[in-house]
Amino acid sequence: MLSNYDQQVRDFLAYLRVEAGLSPATLEAYRRDLEQLRDDLVSLGISCASEVTSSHLADHIRRLHRENKLQPSSVARHLSTIRMLFRYLHASHRIENDASRLLETPTRWKKLPDVLSPKKMERLINAATPDAGKLWLRDRALVELMYAGGMRASEVSGIKPDEVNVTLGVVLVTGKGNKQRLVPIGEPALKAVKQYVAELRPHLLRFNDGRDEGRLLLSHTGRPIERVATWQIIRKLAKRAGLENVHPHTLRHSFATHMLAGGADLRVVQELLGHSDIGTTQIYTHIDRSQLKAVVAKYHPRP
Repeated sequence: MLSNYDQQVRDFLAYLRVEAGLSPATLEAYRRDLEQLRDDLVSLGISCASEVTSSHLADHIRRLHRENKLQPSSVARHLSTIRMLFRYLHASHRIENDASRLLETPTRWKKLPDVLSPKKMERLINAATPDAGKLWLRDRALVELMYAGGMRASEVSGIKPDEVNVTLGVVLVTGKGNKQRLVPIGEPALKAVKQYVAELRPHLLRFNDGRDEGRLLLSHTGRPIERVATWQIIRKLAKRAGLENVHPHTLRHSFATHMLAGGADLRVVQELLGHSDIGTTQIYTHIDRSQLKAVVAKYHPRP
């Protein structure tokens, strides 16, 4: 019997429900993950959480992959859950040492293809300067938005001006299947958008014939930029920054990787990327806005 473990898990889940505003479905997923860990630890003769070592946890993770045939993404989710539990137990002085601290990050995160380091990401963003052309303010707003919110090319090109709430610091993003989500963005992205809207966008709207289709980011002809144009802009900035093999999805990969590397919860990052089924009317139910903004502010390299 694993003494007090079930109560510790209940306390942990209650803490997440109150402090992080996680939905019942997400909390249930955490509970199932931690039940599997409990069963494994009991089979090893572990009597309390303070006896758990990093080797025990590593063996559990390997067993999930080898015997349960879980996909790498599912294994990564289990690892994230375990880390959060042990971090909580350590912070609340229920265990002396956090055994999960020594667990390695999954290789698929370390070697995620086409990911820029934070320094290279800065170089890409800073390539959008006045000497980059007349549309540099638009290009700067584009790249800042994509990296700040982990947006797809199709998502950023579809944003409308009234979907950027500069007061709250959030953008309403329409993703695949027309599912919408609120994405918090940091001050650098907000500043870039505000400067573009104030100084350049009015000139691109000069035709005043509705050709802009109510979109935020426009071409030199006043029409909305499309996905292909987004690729061209990113490629141009990458060349100016001396970077190779950079495309719009690189920014999305980089956003996710940097957030995870900083310690953000895997499920929160999935919410920000729009991987969960959240409709417009349910946008606040899974993880509330204040929690999302706090996560971005804490873990994003450009909060």
